[in-house]
Amino acid sequence: MSVITALAAAAPRHPPQVKEGARSAATVEGGGDAMSQDQTPERAEPAEAELERLRAEVSELRDRHGTERRRRARLLTVRRTLAAVLIALVAVVGVTSVVGLWGARTTLNTDRWVAAVGPLPEDPDVNKAVSTYLAAEIFDQLDVQQRLSEALPPRATFLAAPVTGAVHDYVRESISKLLATDQFESIWKATNRLAHERIVALLEKRSKNVQVSGDTVSLNLLPMVNNVLNSLEAELPSLFGKKLDLPTLKSGELPPGLHERIENALGVQLPEDFAQIRLYDRSELGQLQEAVLLFKRALVGLLIAVPVLLALALWAAPDRRRTLLQLGLWLVVAVTVLTTVLRAVRNQLLDQMPEGVYRDGLQAALWTVFTTLRDRGDQLLWLGVGIAVLMYLIGPGRLPVALRRRTAQGARASGQFAARAGSRITKDKAARPWLARHADVLRVSGAIVAVVIALLLSSWTALFVVGALLAAYEIAITLLARTPGSPPSGEAGRADPAKTGASG
Repeated sequence: MSVITALAAAAPRHPPQVKEGARSAATVEGGGDAMSQDQTPERAEPAEAELERLRAEVSELRDRHGTERRRRARLLTVRRTLAAVLIALVAVVGVTSVVGLWGARTTLNTDRWVAAVGPLPEDPDVNKAVSTYLAAEIFDQLDVQQRLSEALPPRATFLAAPVTGAVHDYVRESISKLLATDQFESIWKATNRLAHERIVALLEKRSKNVQVSGDTVSLNLLPMVNNVLNSLEAELPSLFGKKLDLPTLKSGELPPGLHERIENALGVQLPEDFAQIRLYDRSELGQLQEAVLLFKRALVGLLIAVPVLLALALWAAPDRRRTLLQLGLWLVVAVTVLTTVLRAVRNQLLDQMPEGVYRDGLQAALWTVFTTLRDRGDQLLWLGVGIAVLMYLIGPGRLPVALRRRTAQGARASGQFAARAGSRITKDKAARPWLARHADVLRVSGAIVAVVIALLLSSWTALFVVGALLAAYEIAITLLARTPGSPPSGEAGRADPAKTGASG
């Protein structure tokens, strides 16, 4: 407004009209030329100065407007960049916290750990690996081939090797059958529970009574070997040449003197680490304890950081829909990268094992233990895909707008079709009574079909969708089965009032 006002003030004004007559003529004829010559320069100078001033003011306003626009553009760029960085951190930190939470709840919780490793002997590859390991441990200590060579006649010593192989296979198969029994399952779970409780107590420095003996922390399978030897003695009494007289163990607790009793029963000198799986060295214990403490603290920080970063990202974002779309995409990227990293770690672990039954058993064990983590990864992946697709579909693009328009048209058409179909059913005098008579059968049939579909799909999403469809179906059957004008169940129709008095 100031510019317009100044321009209007600086505009040349027309001279006022003068009256007709002699005065006007005299002014024009006598002094008009001289007056115009004297006053024109005086009027021109202020007008030019005003024009220059207005031009300067307009230029200043343009510069100020351009500066403001550039400042807003820079601020918008900073906000977009900050929101993009924060939402990427939300995805990465969120996926990392899920992995950390799984690790804490699985590896540091004894009940969950036993639940994770309990089904391992049921896996064929794990069963084969464990039975092969136990059979090899027993045969290496017994030296069966040498004993057979000494027991056979000199001319039949060549049979020692094939007979040893056959006996070894038989022992391995017997151990494999033993691993599938309920007795071994209970011992397996008890052994893992006892070892895990002691290991966690050491790592978390929660128990002063639990100490490390020797240079390594190991998982002792000696109770399992004890029961395996008892089972082999029952099936092959002549295998050991004498009665072993070993105890029958029903828990994973290691009885005192079991190592010496097995040595005496077999008549051999067993190594100190017989039937033991090394977990880590004693020199690594202090580092592992510090790592567990740091892991717990970092996990708490990650769980707090996720909602804080998400709130900051949404606050800084100029377009929250775009930011949530980026969150979905970053979740997909983070889950994919994490899956690749975990697969690489798994391959490194497998490369440390020789090819054959042991590698196959380790691979099957890792697959079983990481089942829950894979499920969480799949859930995060589909969550990211769902968020990205939803934010895209509500956006201003041509394709989302067209899809929304088509969806609305399809919904209206479906509603109109359902309304017409319902109107026809309600008007049909034969269909409605039939629905009323068979309403219970239709309800039960719908529930049965929904249960079968939910069992076949076996997912939370499918269960939710099937439940919603079942509820809509039951409501529709109830509404359509109602007879028009019939009172609700439990209520009697209103009776006509009795007539009293004489008519007329």
